[in-house]
Amino acid sequence: MDTALIRWRSYATEQVSLLVRLVRWALLGALSGALAGAASWVFLDGLERVTHWREDGRQWLVYLLPIVGLAIGVVYHYFGGRSREGNNLLLDEIHEPTSWVPQRMAPMVLVGTWLSHLFGASAGREGTALQMSGSMSDALARVIRLSAADRRVMLIASLAGGFGAVFGVPVAGAVFALEVQSIGRMRFEALVPALTASIVGDRVLRALGAKHSLFDALSPHVTASVLLRVAAAGLLFGLVGAAYSSWVHSLKAMLARRVPWAPLRPFIGGTATIALVLLFGHDYQGLSSPLTARALHGDHLGFAVFALKLLFTIIAIGSGFIGGEVTPLFMMGATLGSALALPLGLDGQLLAAVGFCAVFAGAANTPIACAIMGVELFGGAAFAPIAVGCVIAYAFSGHRSIYTSQRVHTAKSGHRADGSPRVGEWQQWRRNRPDREPQQG
Repeated sequence: MDTALIRWRSYATEQVSLLVRLVRWALLGALSGALAGAASWVFLDGLERVTHWREDGRQWLVYLLPIVGLAIGVVYHYFGGRSREGNNLLLDEIHEPTSWVPQRMAPMVLVGTWLSHLFGASAGREGTALQMSGSMSDALARVIRLSAADRRVMLIASLAGGFGAVFGVPVAGAVFALEVQSIGRMRFEALVPALTASIVGDRVLRALGAKHSLFDALSPHVTASVLLRVAAAGLLFGLVGAAYSSWVHSLKAMLARRVPWAPLRPFIGGTATIALVLLFGHDYQGLSSPLTARALHGDHLGFAVFALKLLFTIIAIGSGFIGGEVTPLFMMGATLGSALALPLGLDGQLLAAVGFCAVFAGAANTPIACAIMGVELFGGAAFAPIAVGCVIAYAFSGHRSIYTSQRVHTAKSGHRADGSPRVGEWQQWRRNRPDREPQQG
């Protein structure tokens, strides 16, 4: 009897402790999500206004893009501090906390992204949402004096809140925050605050009046043949995600070597963008949402559409313009899927939706989050082909990522990567340990 009572008390104590932890982290996650939702609303409202203002007969603003790029570069170079590291700073602080995220990061990335879009750079929006959310949540963590371990969890929640709010995908936002930090590892200790932050962030943003793009719910006829052809497309989606990551980082490295004064780099990128606009028109500036919508509605678009958006975005992000990379990757994937549908004999609307999710899955190494995002955006009936496309893209993108501070916890070959090197250091790590890691890209 005494033994049973001791066991019951132990069990009860454990449950109370878990309940206290759950409530605490749900409240902290809700606070982080509220900050993310409010910040994302301010950002998206401003982004919509500047985009409409530029597209309403003011496309000539692109000719001022080099000057604006120079101004952005000067501000970040002389006043940005660690804010220049962007999303990679947030990932580094999750893995190895060293100092607080600069509070200036939020206003700097907000204004920088607005200016980049106003004057026509091909940039996205997720980077802005994540950095604003991370900066504000870390400031909150500092005020309430969280420990280093708790601060890590709070930063993970901020990623979830920012991603879930800005794209309207609360479940995918939570999984993205758990998955994006490391290849081969998810931090489930942050599950409760991440899910809470993502849901609250999305609800706050919607309550403030923001509206996300609505896509048609898909009802594909899924057969083994369809899944095999989707897998073939997924291989190409993964290679595109890897190519984008490699080329944008290569451009950054080349400009850093050849242009020592950093503010001059976006000036050069802005000049290159003007040349591209003169050659190919204005469709590939900003988010290029109309082209994405056409692909997702089933229009057949040629391979040149995806290739030009790839080029515009590499130049903008690689030269130092501010904004995210995810929305351009969505567009690249959707338009590439549209182009591939005809030769693969697949429904264009379905393959555009698969590409929309899978190219980002390969570029960010987040296949689970992207498959869930596909369900939230396109409905559960398309889950199998979207999941296949995302997993295959992830497998064939190698150890490359748009986030160079992402860690490799377990290599895609299945081997444990001792020390969890950064993706940006993967090739060097592999060369130094050839006996421990088989050759894989």
